[in-house]
Amino acid sequence: MSPVGVHDRYVSLRTVVLCLIGATLALSIDYPFRNISLPWDVRVDDLVGRLTLEEIMTQMSKGGSGPKGGPAPPIDRLGVGTYSWNTECLRGDGSSGNATSFPQALGLAATFSTDVIYDVAEATGVEVRAKYNDYRKHQQYGDHKGASCFSPVINIMRHPLWGRNQETYGEDPYLSGVLATHFVNGLQGRNPTYIRVNSGCKHLDVYGGPENIPVSRFSFDAQVSERDWRLTFLPAFRRCVEAGTYSFMCSFNRINGVPACGNKRLLTDILRKEWGFKGYVVSDQAAIENIIDFHHYLNNTVDTVALCVNAGCNLELSTNLAKPIYFSMIEAIKAKKLTEAIVRESVKPLFYTRMRLGEFDPPTYNPYYYLDLSYIQSPEHRMISLKAAMKSFVLLKNTNNLLPFTRIFSTVAVVGPMADNMYQLFGTYSADASRQYTTTPLYGLKRLAKSTNYGQGCRDNKCVNYNATQVKTAVTNAEAVFVCLGTGQELEGEDNDRSSMDLPGKQLKLLQDAVNYSGTAPVILLLFNAGPLNITWAEQSSRVGAILECFFPAQAAGEAIFRVLTNNGENSNPAGRLPFTWPLNANEVPSITNYTMDGRTYRYYKGDPLYPFGFGLSYAEFHYYDAWLSPLIQAGKPVGVRVEVGNNGPHDGDEVIQIYLEWITTKMKMPKLQLVAFQRVFIKARDKFNYTLEINPRDMAVWTGKEFIIEAGKMRIYIGGQQPNQQKRISSNILVREFEIINSKRVV
Repeated sequence: MSPVGVHDRYVSLRTVVLCLIGATLALSIDYPFRNISLPWDVRVDDLVGRLTLEEIMTQMSKGGSGPKGGPAPPIDRLGVGTYSWNTECLRGDGSSGNATSFPQALGLAATFSTDVIYDVAEATGVEVRAKYNDYRKHQQYGDHKGASCFSPVINIMRHPLWGRNQETYGEDPYLSGVLATHFVNGLQGRNPTYIRVNSGCKHLDVYGGPENIPVSRFSFDAQVSERDWRLTFLPAFRRCVEAGTYSFMCSFNRINGVPACGNKRLLTDILRKEWGFKGYVVSDQAAIENIIDFHHYLNNTVDTVALCVNAGCNLELSTNLAKPIYFSMIEAIKAKKLTEAIVRESVKPLFYTRMRLGEFDPPTYNPYYYLDLSYIQSPEHRMISLKAAMKSFVLLKNTNNLLPFTRIFSTVAVVGPMADNMYQLFGTYSADASRQYTTTPLYGLKRLAKSTNYGQGCRDNKCVNYNATQVKTAVTNAEAVFVCLGTGQELEGEDNDRSSMDLPGKQLKLLQDAVNYSGTAPVILLLFNAGPLNITWAEQSSRVGAILECFFPAQAAGEAIFRVLTNNGENSNPAGRLPFTWPLNANEVPSITNYTMDGRTYRYYKGDPLYPFGFGLSYAEFHYYDAWLSPLIQAGKPVGVRVEVGNNGPHDGDEVIQIYLEWITTKMKMPKLQLVAFQRVFIKARDKFNYTLEINPRDMAVWTGKEFIIEAGKMRIYIGGQQPNQQKRISSNILVREFEIINSKRVV
């Protein structure tokens, strides 16, 4: 897709035409804040200047959820309507009835495709806006009925057992930041005047477990070094600012003793003063009341509202409290712990966002006003969901090129608790896709044979009660066996960490029985999970011929699986790459409560994982012939890398070009490797092309302890379809090049 989405090409032209017409009309304007000829800040100042403190207090207290927690009530005397702030848009319009459901975020990250991210975000934004228009038309307000999104989630996946790994873009701050940029742009649209919906990057910051094991996230204090904070936990959020997000959500936890939603250094000094953010910060649900109830950081509502508003939190999201913490705002002003001036400035980003959504302008001037319910589950959006699912799958094992299948079998066996488990295929924060648009793995696998033997084996993914007879009966005499295992929402999700990396319950026994009772038939393991699982037995078994990581592929699961297993059509050659390091077991990384990055993620990992970050097999065979770049680079200038890549295999397919940077001469403690560029490209069989990738100057900088500096010295880069220096490798090669930076430059 081109940089401007298909929807925006239409709305941009319409906006220009309507605004030109509007500029020539003598409009009847009741208040200056409705005058579209005035600058945004003048309009916002006029509106906020007309509000009483009581009105401001209420607006800042009603972020949702529940009938008491939100929505923000109308201000009838000014003609300001009701507004709902809490909408879930992680990969589809969540919790609001039928909508197109796209693969869970971690699977989207595995595509290593900015186009996929943009297309999914754009389709999500269109459907959210269409529903918002319909809700307003029928005067329906409340949870998940607004146009302000709590997405994307760009926290770092730092431990394999964290329940919310699935919501993230993986473990790398560079990858997360690049994907977040395209998600924000796709969601908000590129219209110069109005935004389709507004994004809200979360959770700011140093949030990556635990949820509930071994302690609660509501009271957890994340102790992080300045170096890890700057090099790992903050970079993706800065990219959100640069992408133009309108909102951030502050997290539940404390950061070095200070609650995130009351952390002035984070929300004001870094976010606003260093990075120039002008939007609003909303608390995670209950994060502000937890300052009293769980953190015991303060013991009353007056001090707590003063702490959070002074720190830079503009909007409270309570747990349906009749009297949220921010209702003590006026009392805090009277006690001189908060000033009216700060409060008035704090509410301005909320109304600025609503203005940019077009709320206070004539509907005919807003191009997104015309989006209607015909976009929900449109054929175009369903195809985006299917393509995203196919592009997300990571082929982990393919012994003797077992896949793709090129024939129809007489009988196949499909076993396991994820084979026909429609609900668990979606993961958390999914859109409520209609069943008529949803295909399970069993649906897709049935198309591989004249007849299919199905044996669930376990009633659910916990797999405590295992029926070995079902599995034995299903696999006996089958020509191919498909084992569908995994976790799903019941075993990992928000407020639900896993206690072990092992396959749940008796799932390993199920797999082993499928192997033992299937004679010589090939066994293919399909995994549906987010956090890595201990599948060492399957990786080492000669009888498990292929392993396909499917994540949570949502509504198109069955169709996508069929196409990828048979290499049937465009995008069907698997090219997903792991967006995280897959350790042998959880003991290989530090405790989830320890926030040091030492030993975590590929950037600091020690030892050999089961599968490295960036790993993924293909039906194609790629080769890197040569790469060119300038040997001398002036500090502060980007590095262009031209690389020649060929596909020597029998199948057309996508390759993910990955460039990793190694600092050679610096004396600062930096990651041993850092992904600094990637590009997913399509190459036909027996063909080759040249591609140019660019390394941004900021990604070459080192953290001195006080600031980022691009140092003079030598750099080494690795160019290939995989991470260098790994025991587990794909078949293609890696090119190594060096360059030298001249002079030095401070990075702002």
